[in-house]
Amino acid sequence: MAFNPSKFIDQQVAAASAKIGPRPALLALSGGVDSSVAAILVHRAVGSQLHCVFVDTGLMRENEAQTIRSTFEPLGLRVEVTDASSRFFSALKGAEEPEKKRKIIGEQFIRVFEEYAKAHKIKVLVQGTIAPDWIESGGAGRDTIKSHHNVGGLPKDLGLELFEPLRDCYKHEVRQLAQSLGLPPAISERQPFPGPGLAVRIVGEISPEKAEIVRKCCAIVEQEIESASACGEIERPWQYFAALLPTKTVGVRGDERSYHYTVVVRAVRSLDGMTANFSHLPPKLLEKISSRITNSVREVGRVVYDITNKPPATVELE
Repeated sequence: MAFNPSKFIDQQVAAASAKIGPRPALLALSGGVDSSVAAILVHRAVGSQLHCVFVDTGLMRENEAQTIRSTFEPLGLRVEVTDASSRFFSALKGAEEPEKKRKIIGEQFIRVFEEYAKAHKIKVLVQGTIAPDWIESGGAGRDTIKSHHNVGGLPKDLGLELFEPLRDCYKHEVRQLAQSLGLPPAISERQPFPGPGLAVRIVGEISPEKAEIVRKCCAIVEQEIESASACGEIERPWQYFAALLPTKTVGVRGDERSYHYTVVVRAVRSLDGMTANFSHLPPKLLEKISSRITNSVREVGRVVYDITNKPPATVELE
């Protein structure tokens, strides 16, 4: 049966109203299409009872907090920004294994939300979890591909009731819902961004320095690919970003030997993220991205392009 956005919206608004009732609710707002759609659905049901909280982990995109506020406050949503960056970096110190990092991040998110909920006497947590999140996180006889922070990272002693209106939806269906809800293309067509943020784009141990490097590189990749797409030079990929490898390689700056990080540029075509093919970006575009990164991010001395499909790879590097 074809997905019916209007019917789904009516069902989930009713479900939110029944689940939450007259109580206040807390929503983890990341600014991605999943949490944005969940926010609008629940806001339609309970209005000002909904508290939308954006947690700045120190692992977000450039200027993300400002973008969140300017996007959602005009829509009538209450948005609060919590700077928890030092907390996340401290918890992640020494962690190198991807699953361990994801679970640390998931638990820290929940602890932040639990503290906020306790202060505001909130008992319901709304998440924008979608089907690939819990499918890839394993359980019920499924292998774990990677634990999503909003599934595999949830602690057993979670003190909040969960409401996940998009749990059975795939990404293309969520985009249909965003359009039906009247959300602007800046949200409905925004490329996916991982819940753990830049943590899954830093291979190995995470530090504030590495986060800043990959944040700058991701911004360059996004700017150049979106510019090329707007000019009709390429079809915009489903997802595109930069990732940082843990080792440094030898290079030359001027007449001197250099020793700097290697960055991986990744761009893929997909429908729902369950499978993906790498995008055939033009060499001139890749050259421009590489030149901008190595000229403006001085810690980077080499840029490579990932031409691996999913499977065998995943979209993100961790």
